[in-house]
Amino acid sequence: MAKTRLEKIASYEERIAQLENQKKLEQQRLKKEERKIRDRRLYKRAALFESLLPETISLTEEQFNTLLLRTVANNFGRDRLAQIITEGETALLNLREKPTTAKTTAATVLQELAPSNTTVDNTANTQPAARSGA
Repeated sequence: MAKTRLEKIASYEERIAQLENQKKLEQQRLKKEERKIRDRRLYKRAALFESLLPETISLTEEQFNTLLLRTVANNFGRDRLAQIITEGETALLNLREKPTTAKTTAATVLQELAPSNTTVDNTANTQPAARSGA
């Protein structure tokens, strides 16, 4: 039996309402996943910060904000961040060109962490020590 035009319109309107509800549900799922990813990132970064500077655990919110403003949120901090981002982009390009080993990566990290007036010996002594008197 053929549907009347009014029945077809009502059927389409019902389908539209169902699709709109599905859209809302999918948007909610997406927002929930984005919050989950953001929360995970914030927890990891805060945990790293506290592990590097455990003294900050006892700071009040105001003291913590002052610490960040004086140490990070200034021209020096912004310049350093821009440098790190640039180095990261360069490192990603280099990784695509040639694979690096864990040893090379660790040596690079140690070199970056070392104070500028010292050098890090990243060469492994693979030869056994010479015995005297043999």
